[in-house]
Amino acid sequence: MLTATRTQEIINKNFNKRKAGLKTDTKSIFRTPQGISKKIIEKISKLKNEPKWMLDHRLKAYDIFLKKDLPKWGPDLSKIDFKKIYYYLKTLDTPKTTWDQIPREIKNTFERIGVLESERKFLSGTGAQFESEMIYHSIQEKLKKQGVIFESTDSALKNHPDLFRKYFGKVIPTTDNKFAALNTAVWSGGTFIYIPKGIHIKLPLQGYFRINEENTGQFERTLIIADKGSSVHYIEGCSAPVCSESSLHAAVVEIIAKKGAHVRYTTVQNWSNNVYNLVTKRAFAYENAEILWIDCNLGSKTTMKYPSIFLMGKKAKGEVHSLVRAGKNQNQDTGAKIIH
Repeated sequence: MLTATRTQEIINKNFNKRKAGLKTDTKSIFRTPQGISKKIIEKISKLKNEPKWMLDHRLKAYDIFLKKDLPKWGPDLSKIDFKKIYYYLKTLDTPKTTWDQIPREIKNTFERIGVLESERKFLSGTGAQFESEMIYHSIQEKLKKQGVIFESTDSALKNHPDLFRKYFGKVIPTTDNKFAALNTAVWSGGTFIYIPKGIHIKLPLQGYFRINEENTGQFERTLIIADKGSSVHYIEGCSAPVCSESSLHAAVVEIIAKKGAHVRYTTVQNWSNNVYNLVTKRAFAYENAEILWIDCNLGSKTTMKYPSIFLMGKKAKGEVHSLVRAGKNQNQDTGAKIIH
């Protein structure tokens, strides 16, 4: 596993506040109209060429989203205007496997933030999401040969349908809360990781998530399965430029650590102060498994985040380290839960 010093080096490289706040001059090739509806959800699913079961799942989640109330605790969320948000925005036709294939202006954004340098020096694999879709994914060839899966969640739905369906939504049900239901209805992008039995990944895998346009929602779905006796460290980074209109980030992260597995999950969130960051993140740790969650929150307009670990078997272990900094006009409602 990566040492604390190495982790800090990656954090320092990747998340310079001034560089992260620069907007990228790029145009989308497709975006849905503002607002959410059954028609919008059907359009998203059709564009992704998804199986019928996923569309049905999305539509059920949409009904739940409409019925659920906003949280009645913590920060005031009443000013979120769900009708003004663009729920799907695409900048590239297909995800790329080399940075040379990425448009120059988008590549330069990730270069400025330090993602490319971190990939060269510290990482076993990198995924990069821009707006609603993963635009880049790469993993070391030797890990592929060992059976490690590291790709966008959309790709996993197509390439590993049985594995995907077995675990999707099993840790965080659609009924969990209003924003988990919203994510399930309109999710796009995110990272899917499967580590086979007994495989130990020495260097981390990383996913980086970027919102570029105002009034945009980002709803990535991350699913990590560490099979028996395996180990992995996943680093997640987030940023957005400063805009006058609010954006919404409502991700869902599900982690499953099977018997004897070890998972470290590091988040460094540096959203600009116009982003509502309302996420649901939860892990299941089975017998002798261990989950270490390192949660760093530096930005956003409002954050509500409580990484949770459910200890599902004998001698399961959970540990959460949380670092939070709130500046002017920022509200950080963060914490942690470990359920015995």
